[in-house]
Amino acid sequence: MRAPVDTIAAPLFPTKLPWVNVPGGKGGGASTIQRGRPMLVEFWDFCRPNSLRTLPYVKAWHERYREHGLRVIGVHSPGFEPSRPEQAVREAVARLGIEYPVLIDGELTVWQEYENLGWPARYLFDGHARLFEYHYGEGAYAETELAIQELLGVGREPLGPLRPEDAPGALLAPQTEDQPGAYSGPYEAGGVWAVLAGRGTVRVNDSERRISHPGAHLLIEHERHTAGVLELELGTGVQCHATCFTPGMA
Repeated sequence: MRAPVDTIAAPLFPTKLPWVNVPGGKGGGASTIQRGRPMLVEFWDFCRPNSLRTLPYVKAWHERYREHGLRVIGVHSPGFEPSRPEQAVREAVARLGIEYPVLIDGELTVWQEYENLGWPARYLFDGHARLFEYHYGEGAYAETELAIQELLGVGREPLGPLRPEDAPGALLAPQTEDQPGAYSGPYEAGGVWAVLAGRGTVRVNDSERRISHPGAHLLIEHERHTAGVLELELGTGVQCHATCFTPGMA
């Protein structure tokens, strides 16, 4: 969705919040980091499947356009308790191979400044820190990339869809709603995820998985929207905060 360019300015990042991938781990230059070049701000949470599904696109935009002047900044705002500790965020950023700066918004300070509505959410600002485009949720990847190119004056073929359900006009079937805690029972979805913490094993239908870090873990992936039955058993030392379902092609 395109917003009026001259009406909404990017809030300054709080100077006392910790950063990852910034020299010294502090936001001393936070008031200026968003000035002078186009900037993409992505609100995400490593415990949210939708954030992880969007992440490959954000990483690719950073790789494709940083030399052309784009700044990509991740704002990690936790939605689950396992993603709240600062060290857990730092470890997740390293594990996921994120190279752009990430602001650790543990108390949702920046989230509130932006009046953000959910995960993931991205805000594209021009070189004067004025809002150019924004999007909530998954999807609209080509639209965002074309807007980035417009701001940078760059023309190239946008990334193709990384999954069939990401293609423009893809027909998706409604998936089962997310469930609190460990869920066992019938579902309809393209994928099944669990938000897990602790260390140990979980049993998913007939297979066993070892869990070594907190986060959103993909349990089952189908080629298309599928009706199935989930049997999820937690081993000693593992906690499940939610069972989540992602869409598939109808």
